[in-house]
Amino acid sequence: MLSERKLAVIGAMVLLAALPAAGQTGPVVLKSPNGALEMTIATVRGQTPAGAGGQLAYRVTFRGKPVLDWSNLGLAIEGSPVLGAAVHIESSQPSSHDDTWNSIAGKANPIRNHYNAITVQTAETAAPGRRLAIEARAFDDGVAFRYAVPEQPAVKEMRISNEATQFRFIKDATTFPLILRDFQTSSEDDYHELTIRGLHPEYLVALPLLVEVPGVAWAGLTEADIEDWAGLFVHSVADQTILTARLAPRIEDRTGPHVPWPIDPKVEPATISVIKQAPANSPWRVLTIADDPGRLVESNMVVNLNPPCAIADPSWIKPGKTSWDWWSGSLAKGVSFRPGMNTDTMKHYIDFSSRNGFPYMLIDAGWAGRMAGGGRGANGAGTDLTKTSPNIDMPALLAYAKSKNVRLWLWSHWSDIDRQIDEAFPLFEKWGVAGVRIDFMDSTDQFMTNWYRTVAKKAADHHLLLDYHGAFKPDGLRRTYPNVLTREGVMGAEYNKWSARETPKHNVSLAFTRMLAGPMDYTPGGFENVTKDDFVARNSNPMVMGTRVHQTALFVVFESPFQMVADYPGAYDGQKETEFLKAVPTTWDETRVVNGRPVKYITIARRSGQEWYVGSITDWDARDLDLPLSFLGAGAYDAEIYADGPNAAAQPKDSVLEKRRVDAKTVLKLKLAPGGGCAIRLVPAR
Repeated sequence: MLSERKLAVIGAMVLLAALPAAGQTGPVVLKSPNGALEMTIATVRGQTPAGAGGQLAYRVTFRGKPVLDWSNLGLAIEGSPVLGAAVHIESSQPSSHDDTWNSIAGKANPIRNHYNAITVQTAETAAPGRRLAIEARAFDDGVAFRYAVPEQPAVKEMRISNEATQFRFIKDATTFPLILRDFQTSSEDDYHELTIRGLHPEYLVALPLLVEVPGVAWAGLTEADIEDWAGLFVHSVADQTILTARLAPRIEDRTGPHVPWPIDPKVEPATISVIKQAPANSPWRVLTIADDPGRLVESNMVVNLNPPCAIADPSWIKPGKTSWDWWSGSLAKGVSFRPGMNTDTMKHYIDFSSRNGFPYMLIDAGWAGRMAGGGRGANGAGTDLTKTSPNIDMPALLAYAKSKNVRLWLWSHWSDIDRQIDEAFPLFEKWGVAGVRIDFMDSTDQFMTNWYRTVAKKAADHHLLLDYHGAFKPDGLRRTYPNVLTREGVMGAEYNKWSARETPKHNVSLAFTRMLAGPMDYTPGGFENVTKDDFVARNSNPMVMGTRVHQTALFVVFESPFQMVADYPGAYDGQKETEFLKAVPTTWDETRVVNGRPVKYITIARRSGQEWYVGSITDWDARDLDLPLSFLGAGAYDAEIYADGPNAAAQPKDSVLEKRRVDAKTVLKLKLAPGGGCAIRLVPAR
């Protein structure tokens, strides 16, 4: 007997096989397994399909309504016309795939990977007849495509200046962009709300990008499986609803000035982004699509578009929470030692992790020794990772941490890792270090995307976990190398130390924007909670805007398998919310967005084993929300509800804890203060 799933796969393949194949000239249609999404690939002249050949293009519909109109496809290769500008379709090969795989860390486990696919083979209509294939996949929650340049006499080494990829939205949609100054960036800035026509052509827009096409769909634009390619950005076309691709240029001198944006069109042909030999594949260009933005947050398309785990035995990879010495500066109260980058201070944080059951403690910049004959460079670069500062007794710290059932992470500048990786990683493994937070890469060019993979592999060879700080967005690499637990690429809580930019509204926006690409190292948990009026940026004992419960709920709302408990240990001692922080997991078996609206509020429920956790946060507007617990399984649950107190609007540390029995029929009434939240733990009743 064939299983229902196998029958479904066979049925889908039969359906796809009915499409035109060899010698075809007409449009090629690909549908999602549930039939709601449809991607069509064709050659067009203007915006009209032309069977005899023309510009290679695609369009996307959702539930019968167009999301993208005909959008160009192609590669701009130095010394030749755009590959894809004048081609005909030769053939297409359909396929289908449906399996599940186990995820070590993420928003769901196991993860279903179910899609219909097609590969469209094209050739130029004129000499030299270069060939280009488009590989496309349609999932129930989105579509993705990539370029595949086969080995051929007419294409040897490719010097790619850009992609001709377009995203031509059917109407003037609302976008929520991260606008960057140039290509050498940490991707740390505010998100905005602008229509596509409101995006100036000189804006360099980072991915992921959330888009609302009114009356049609919500879409999340990003990329996946970036291997030996440059990172993708987009920018607008004046007075049109088109976003067009811009690959990060190669950086020849990383100590020189930043690569500017916009790139001068007179110079662009000489600006190379990718150098590759054929055969070659681009990363996947990803569009998650749904009728509600919460479904985009739940999607696992990005990881599904990456190759399976490359680590033979990943059982040593353990997600978890960590304390961190950097956030609170030199603050320490009631201690017998002078706080700072020294052994006693690090033991203080190790003790905090130990008594709260956190498996890790992160030692930030300053632990490593100086390079012989030189001092430290910018941002802590130029250290010797094989030596320690005179104030740090690393053997004693490692032994002490081990005795407390805690493992250490070490911060490092990327340039020091690059210089010393073959000495440092084996030494870290010998020391028993758990992982490395690598910082200040601040680039998405071809060199750096390759560097991420090289470091991930070498770290795995030495049983080291990784947190890429100063990083570009996640692309699903964590499926192939699950030792890459998280990465930054976000304006996180550290900005409270020098600015007033970290607001509750910003936190809500991150859940619908940056988090679409994957985990983010935001460093939540600030417990010096104040109102907007009382906030003052300061380096020691930083304040955070919004309520205590808002910060507590971030441990559910924000996905990160390596999660900071960022504040000073004393800030948590004796606080009721600390019990929630001790219990909340960092990786999940199921994720559901219960309600939400971009930049206004969001409520997320996540399951780990039989327990559920709920995090709800709002912007500066107070809200009354209904929370139906229909996601619960059968039987009763004991709920621990951490809510904003009656005075939380004026006194943000004010909170209340309610315990009650609930079940799947219960509808909780949440009352969120301005900048507030709610955090709930749900445990099966005994």
